[in-house]
Amino acid sequence: MNVHFIAIGGSAMHNLAIALSRKGINVTGSDDEIFEPSRTRLEKQGILPNSIGWNSELITHDLNAVILGMHAREDNPELLKAKELNIPIYSYPEYLYEQSKEKIRVVIGGSHGKTTITSMILHVVNELGLNVDYMVGAQLDGYDCMVKLTEDAPIMLLEGDEYLSSPIDRRPKFHLYKPSIAILSGIAWDHINVFPTIDNYIEQFDIFCQKIEKDGVLIYNTEDIEVKKLGDKYSGKLKTIRYKTPSYEVTEFGTRFFYDEKHYDLQIFGGHNLQNLMGAMRVGEAMGINPHTFFQAITSFTGAGKRLQKVVENKSFTMFKDFAHSPSKLKATTTAVKEQFKNRKVIACMELHTFSSLKKEFLPHYKGAMDKADEAIVYFNHDVVKHKKLEPISEEMVLDAFGGKVNVMTETNDVLNYIKNTNWKDSVLLMMSSGTFDGINYEELGEEILKDTN
Repeated sequence: MNVHFIAIGGSAMHNLAIALSRKGINVTGSDDEIFEPSRTRLEKQGILPNSIGWNSELITHDLNAVILGMHAREDNPELLKAKELNIPIYSYPEYLYEQSKEKIRVVIGGSHGKTTITSMILHVVNELGLNVDYMVGAQLDGYDCMVKLTEDAPIMLLEGDEYLSSPIDRRPKFHLYKPSIAILSGIAWDHINVFPTIDNYIEQFDIFCQKIEKDGVLIYNTEDIEVKKLGDKYSGKLKTIRYKTPSYEVTEFGTRFFYDEKHYDLQIFGGHNLQNLMGAMRVGEAMGINPHTFFQAITSFTGAGKRLQKVVENKSFTMFKDFAHSPSKLKATTTAVKEQFKNRKVIACMELHTFSSLKKEFLPHYKGAMDKADEAIVYFNHDVVKHKKLEPISEEMVLDAFGGKVNVMTETNDVLNYIKNTNWKDSVLLMMSSGTFDGINYEELGEEILKDTN
């Protein structure tokens, strides 16, 4: 088998390329830019392109497939050559389906919680020594590749992203996986550059439910209004399983969780994490894993990468970083931290970084999203707004949108100076962004604060 990747350097694409190479498929690829860590990983696998740029001569009759990444354009010379030679062209999700169509496909869907639920299931699978293929959208600690593809694994676990498949395939990725078992964790309007209205966005999840195989399973969160509507709608057509946040207690080291007259001491915390845990357990149960076996295995789980990830800690100070950027994620993360550290001052900093978050019309959705924090900072960069070709927004607009006692900043140094001039004794710092606050090194910042609090 010979497979060529157009835009091999993408965060998702390079993981699939490595997985196929490990499976024994001859992989080639190209890109006009390849950054770290993709470059080193591709080089280590022996499939880093010899040169940067597009080269139509790489597209030949002996290719069995071309996989097209989102980074490429419709007029890409390699894509045009592949069409000319009638070589089968796949998007990333299409090819994942091709590799797993004979397996039980478990798809994790939802606007938030996907990576956490997938990580929980993977953790249990690894603890129990089960043979499962997978694709996870985020880089997780302990994994050198976020895609695993084998001939013999009976199950494929797929994180179901609702973003577009490729430049020539405008369908959401999770429409292409055709789940045997599916879960919906929550629906909160996102990707508004692609889905212009909330109704259009919700419709994508309805279509996802329609794609579940006949006699398939839909697991759904009854505490999310839109998800519950869909779950109830399909309860007569599919096997449906409900879940919700369980009863739990906050402990010094995490959470004590109760299920079926037993308790489990967990290292994770927050109602949202516990809700995700129940969803993950129900997926595991549908895969054949006993609930108590699942919960026992999850006691050693410390969390998903960049999801409430602890940066530094001492007796009086803790710092977390989190990928949260949408209103629902901000609210869930800030609430969880304050609940866990109710006797400490919680200062939450978030960066408006995505297209949706920086769009003037979307800002009102952030109303009250950081109210649980004792102090809140919202940062955005005017140059990023301009680069994304969006209508300018002002500090006043952001302040009005969030409401409450929010400090709005537009310079990275202002954020750093605020943090460095704060007394962090008996406090928690929560940094939330899908970016980096334009270059803040969380680890260095955390270590600097630790020196002042020791």
